[in-house]
Amino acid sequence: MQQDMLMRCLGVHTQHDYVRHVRRFAAFLGRTPDTATPDDIRRFQLHQHESGVSPSTINGAVSALRFLFDVTLKRRDLARALVITRYQRQLPDVLSIEEAGRLLQAAPGIKYKAALGVAYGAGLRVSEVAHLKVDDIDSARMLIRIEQGKGRKDRNAMLSPQLLDLLRLWWREGKQRGVMLPHGWLFPGRSPTDPISSRQLHRAVQEAAEVAGIRKRVSPHTLRHSFATHLL
Repeated sequence: MQQDMLMRCLGVHTQHDYVRHVRRFAAFLGRTPDTATPDDIRRFQLHQHESGVSPSTINGAVSALRFLFDVTLKRRDLARALVITRYQRQLPDVLSIEEAGRLLQAAPGIKYKAALGVAYGAGLRVSEVAHLKVDDIDSARMLIRIEQGKGRKDRNAMLSPQLLDLLRLWWREGKQRGVMLPHGWLFPGRSPTDPISSRQLHRAVQEAAEVAGIRKRVSPHTLRHSFATHLL
């Protein structure tokens, strides 16, 4: 199954999630998944519902097991036995413009102000922010280049003059501290040769929200949702 995922260029996170779901199914069965029957799949899905597993997790397991049965094991009869859970999507929490400004001001240090500023000002995902390089900032065309984003796609994002000023402040600070390497990461981690981690950015957002007195559930992705809403 891992070889099949690799040949089809599935993302690293998708591969990890698929293996995790298959492992849970195998633990439920108490034997290898290739011995499963349609009744086993029915029991597993009923068990998930009765245990209060979220619809998104159930549907993630369906995607993983369909890949296993359909692609790797060539058992389409088992793949057809899996049932997608229908549910109503709720609108995500969105910060007001004033709350977004307070959160960015409360970020712990210029590096995090700049990183969270990119998440909000350009609408980037947290992993995309973490893996930006200095050369990805195109000040001539006022664009941010995102390489191999979700779905392994490259794209350009908008770069506002205010965000460019903030990034230049961080660049000068990073150069003085010796952490900004030529052609290196825009937001280095604990080592200049490594990018900042998504966990560090999550922690920075939560700390900033607490300092700013924001009671909503806030994550880096909240900034992406707020970007899109405020742009509209």
